[in-house]
Amino acid sequence: MSRNEDKTNVMRLLERNKIPYKSYNYLDSGAISGKDVIEVLGENPDNVFKTLVTVSKSDNHYVFLVPVSKELDLKLASEVVSEKKIKMLKSKDLLSLTGYTHGGCSPIGMKHKFPTIIDDSAKNFNTIYFSGGKIGYQVELKLDDLSKIIDFRLAHITK
Repeated sequence: MSRNEDKTNVMRLLERNKIPYKSYNYLDSGAISGKDVIEVLGENPDNVFKTLVTVSKSDNHYVFLVPVSKELDLKLASEVVSEKKIKMLKSKDLLSLTGYTHGGCSPIGMKHKFPTIIDDSAKNFNTIYFSGGKIGYQVELKLDDLSKIIDFRLAHITK
C-alpha cells in the first residue's frame, strides 16, 4: 500500500476546500471487496465505510454510508428518508447518475447532490475511511471535516 501517489477528484476537492485527509492507494493489492480493503488497510471493519446508492419508488435517490462489516437495512433506511420503499440502484445506472463506478463510489464529488445518511456508528471513531473515488483508493477524515464538503446526517441504518 502506498500513500498520496495519485490524486483522485475526491482528493482534489478536499484539497481545494482545505479539508485535511489521509489517502491510501492499494492498487497493487488486487483488493476490491470491502473485506479485501479492510485487510489491506489493516483497519477495524466497523471503521471502513462503503458508499451505497439507492432509489425510491418515487424515483428519488439517496446515498448511504455503512461499515463494510454490516449491511444496509433497507426498511430502516426507508424510514429515515421518509420513503415507503427503497432499493439498491442497479450497478449499470451508477456511473451515469453519480460519475462513479461500482467499487469506487464516494459520497464526495457526485454529479448530483443526494440526501446522504451515514450510519450513526461512525460517531464512535475519530476518523472514518471510505472510497477515494476510484477502485484502489480510500480517504480517511473526521466527520466534522466531511460535513464541510457534503451535507449528511447520522442515523441507525444497519442490521
